[in-house]
Amino acid sequence: MSQATGELARRIDELMPRAQADLAELVAIPSVADPRQYPPEKCREAAEWVAAAFARVGLRDVHLAETPDGSHAVLGHRPPPPGAPTVLLYSHYDVQPPLDAAAWASEPFRLTERDGRWYGRGTADCKGNIVMHLTALRALGDDVPVGLKLAVEGSEEQGTGGLEQYVPPHADELHADALLICDTGNAAVGVPTVTTSLRGVVNVVVGVEALRGNVHSGMFGGPAPDALAALIRMLDSLRDADGGTRIDGLDCTGTWSGAGYDEGTFRTDAGVLDDVRLTGSGTVADRLWSRPAVTVLGIDCPPVVGSVAAVPAAARARVSLRVPPGTDARTAQEALVAHLEAAAPWGVRVSVERESAGAPFRADTGGPAYAALDQAMREVYGKPMSFLGQGGSIPLCNVLATTFPESEIVLMGVEEPRCLIHAPNESVDPEEIRRMAHVEALFLRYFADSRSSGRRPR
Repeated sequence: MSQATGELARRIDELMPRAQADLAELVAIPSVADPRQYPPEKCREAAEWVAAAFARVGLRDVHLAETPDGSHAVLGHRPPPPGAPTVLLYSHYDVQPPLDAAAWASEPFRLTERDGRWYGRGTADCKGNIVMHLTALRALGDDVPVGLKLAVEGSEEQGTGGLEQYVPPHADELHADALLICDTGNAAVGVPTVTTSLRGVVNVVVGVEALRGNVHSGMFGGPAPDALAALIRMLDSLRDADGGTRIDGLDCTGTWSGAGYDEGTFRTDAGVLDDVRLTGSGTVADRLWSRPAVTVLGIDCPPVVGSVAAVPAAARARVSLRVPPGTDARTAQEALVAHLEAAAPWGVRVSVERESAGAPFRADTGGPAYAALDQAMREVYGKPMSFLGQGGSIPLCNVLATTFPESEIVLMGVEEPRCLIHAPNESVDPEEIRRMAHVEALFLRYFADSRSSGRRPR
């Protein structure tokens, strides 16, 4: 480690109490971007906190920009030194609701230290990444070798697309040579990783009608077609015998060539019960990141409590399909619709409502930003950068790729499987904040050097 790098590490170590205090303040703001659940002024409070914090670390014209869905993105910039590139720093300040409060071991909106981790809603997704940015910039001080642009959005978890709609008509505000999308993280604690693949997602609501109304199962059950039974058959047809997704017209045999996902680790991370088998075939990584994956999100049918002896006349279900890179989302949605319609038994009437479609994403990893990031990760973690896929979707990445086709898009951050993002007892390992802040600060230096000299980092 060079003297300059060691000095940077020392500064970040000294800044970690400040990082903890920052995260405690942010976590205490219940910035759930759903006015049906939390007051909208809490999101405004979080946005203003973020704006003030980045203004204090040297960004200019930091302000709140209203986006088309009514949420506020925090935007700002810092001009580049002569000949230097510009880097966009992204994160989001809105969080998921805490869900079952009784399942939390501590107050969701109070930062709590336990077993070496910091617990609270948003500690990892994504307020921990905001703190990572701030810590990296504080460590660099006035010696920031690149231009900076900032975009911290306020409705990412709601999926209402505020920033996605804002970007194209405001491209000049956000254009940069490298875009650090800090809403992912490492394969495991201490394993430096970038996410290079995101699955897209398409949803449909399928309805089945078989009778004019419910009829007595004693008088008519048997020959009377059961709409719920028909729907169950249709949904079951979406999987083969081992539980893998099989949809007519879609390739469900893809393979993953990046970092793997140990099956035992996956079982623990996903909370799979003992003796319950995983579904599908191939490696866990194949199934997670390179193949379509269907999930029945909900069914409308008579509940057990209050049910009566009647043949259901109608039923419906919401079906979600995750789509790997290389598969067009709308094409996949139409294949799902056609499969369900073809699988309907007994001539029942089928209706399908098509919901939104989010495209998959695959990053180009051959540019100078990735080379600079690999160098930074090797220096901080002592091992080379790994490539990871992610089963979730970040539609903003496709908007950015279309709007800025020459820019490099990098997905990274402080998250890892033990964080339990979106679940009760979300947490972050403070060591990941420390290390990733160091990585980011080094990256800004190495990327500036590679772009100004025309050389790839060593």
